[in-house]
Amino acid sequence: MMQNRPEILAPVGSEEALIAAVRSGADAVYFGTGECNARRNAGKFEGEALNEAVRYCHARNVAVYLTVNTLLRDEELQDAAHTLERIADSGADGIILQDLAVNELAKTICPSLERHASTQMAVHNVSGVLQLEDMGFSRVVLARELSGREIRMIRERTHAELEVFVHGALCMSASGMCYLSASLGERSGNRGTCAQPCRLPFACNGAQNCLSLKDMSHLSYLRELAEIGVASCKIEGRMKRPEYVAAAVHAARCARDGEPYEMDSLKAVFSRSGFTDGYYTGKRNHSMFGVRTREDAEQSKSVLSSFRNYYRIERLSVPFDASMEVALDRPVSLQVTDGEHTAAVSGAVPQTAQTVAATKPYLERSIAKTGGTPFQLRSFTCKMDPGLTVPSSELNALRRHALDALLRERERAPKRECFPAPAVPTGKARRPRQAKLFVRFADAEQFFLDESIETCSLPVNVLSEHPEWISENVFCELPDLCYPEEEGKLLNTLSALRAKGVSDAVAGNIGMIRLAREAGMRVHGGYGLNVTNQMAENAYRALGVTDQTLSFELPFAKMREFPDEASLGCILAGRLPLMQFRSCPARTEKGCGSCNGHPAITDRTGRTFPIVCHARTYSTMLNSILYDAADKRLPDLDFYTVYLTIESKKEAKDLIASVVQRAKPACERTTGMSFRTLL
Repeated sequence: MMQNRPEILAPVGSEEALIAAVRSGADAVYFGTGECNARRNAGKFEGEALNEAVRYCHARNVAVYLTVNTLLRDEELQDAAHTLERIADSGADGIILQDLAVNELAKTICPSLERHASTQMAVHNVSGVLQLEDMGFSRVVLARELSGREIRMIRERTHAELEVFVHGALCMSASGMCYLSASLGERSGNRGTCAQPCRLPFACNGAQNCLSLKDMSHLSYLRELAEIGVASCKIEGRMKRPEYVAAAVHAARCARDGEPYEMDSLKAVFSRSGFTDGYYTGKRNHSMFGVRTREDAEQSKSVLSSFRNYYRIERLSVPFDASMEVALDRPVSLQVTDGEHTAAVSGAVPQTAQTVAATKPYLERSIAKTGGTPFQLRSFTCKMDPGLTVPSSELNALRRHALDALLRERERAPKRECFPAPAVPTGKARRPRQAKLFVRFADAEQFFLDESIETCSLPVNVLSEHPEWISENVFCELPDLCYPEEEGKLLNTLSALRAKGVSDAVAGNIGMIRLAREAGMRVHGGYGLNVTNQMAENAYRALGVTDQTLSFELPFAKMREFPDEASLGCILAGRLPLMQFRSCPARTEKGCGSCNGHPAITDRTGRTFPIVCHARTYSTMLNSILYDAADKRLPDLDFYTVYLTIESKKEAKDLIASVVQRAKPACERTTGMSFRTLL
């Protein structure tokens, strides 16, 4: 028997999928309610349907987690509060969240409701998990890009429960760090409406569909994940059919328990030309990429019906103990218990046996006939006077009534102490102020200082190599992605920079906030923190973030509604980062050796998206055209950022001068999402 037996966590997007997950052996399910979930187009459970779903699951020993994991705007926080109240009232076991505003609301409304950090928070290192532990999160859903070795490193140094994806679709970008759908199609993945443009043809180094990864399948590593100490093995797929849910749950359960399972059948029900385990093994190469083909779809049709057998009938998942009393001149009584809940019923007075009297084995066989229910008889005791009999119809009725009553007891929502929702901030126009210019430099060749630049940042490795540039107005920028094996080195570098006089760091990930503070630096929030509302900004300020670059998915009109006491900025010009890759699409079958460090991706219209490599640790895909809103009506913020990436020094100077003059750029440009209303 394994010491740690992680739960199998199943996706649910419909009532049938819920039944499929439970009857196929899921230990827990996750689904959405309301509009604050990252699969807003998946089926949701609203009103009484939510309560019924929770009752159904709890009656069968299945935990329920609700997804409330999108980025919200101020005007949506009141609805989010009502959603949390409904979730708490339903008896659900926990919520999965991304936005720190939801975290603040949940802590106030129902402190006992478990809070799980969504994979959309892009937690991929020890520092991130430790920070969330300090904030009261009971579980962290780790980034899908981690290897088994890295998961082990995180487990050994942290205490919160860890949840790991083990089967299903892979996003090309690190979750929570993808802005491709919002940029190209005005449908934000961070707001639950991703249009999946990455599945369209994008070419790089002769390869087509270079942004489309195969589905992951780490099922063969479930025993290893159990040994590591992972609490939950998660299956992706809230948009998929019930048959897929049943097949994936059944296979995962078998894999965890060391039983054989049909990988070929699982591949047939849904795959993109097979599966990949590249992230888990650390073999992040060309073999990870794949697309859904016509052959894949045809194969799915042929096997779907076979998986319905997994959820055709109730699964006997709830053991119970029964005690019975059959006494002369007294009604027959039956008591059943699952160890926590108890139900008792009584029936007719037993009859005197004319031929054969009832025996304990006969009574036990009758009570054990629980088909059509989730119950399975564990033990049976009986007190019985001699010479009596009970008709089988009477025994069947007793059993049915007793188990129905026990089921109702198990369905009762737990009593939780809940409190009124806190006051939600309302938008007020910010007062005009003199905004500063902030420049984000990407490399040493680009760097310069003049009177127009009041403060700026350089990547931490660049500043470390050029200590002569250190001053109070030059901040160090922490990497967007820093995996466990790199954390110690980064902390040492930051500490050395701090000793040389660097006092400020820009952090775009919650783990990097903790690391910068550990090095003794003031923290400035980067765009990657995805701040889109006042409560989230307040929460980051409470963590020590002195000022905040708002998400570039937030329209200017919404930025104007933040309070005056908040020190805020936005990106005003530059090529916006649209994706962060750990599996670089420019990597060929021969690896990175032939790459010049400046590859690009081309879409089906011929537009080119540059890729920036970060020391072969991760890479960033930039937008195909420049973002520039400097000549537009701007929100009254404390600073505006020129976000430099691939520009030469001359191009950087020209762009900065254009921004200072509030001029329209001479080249093609986009105003991004600054004047759009994203879905």
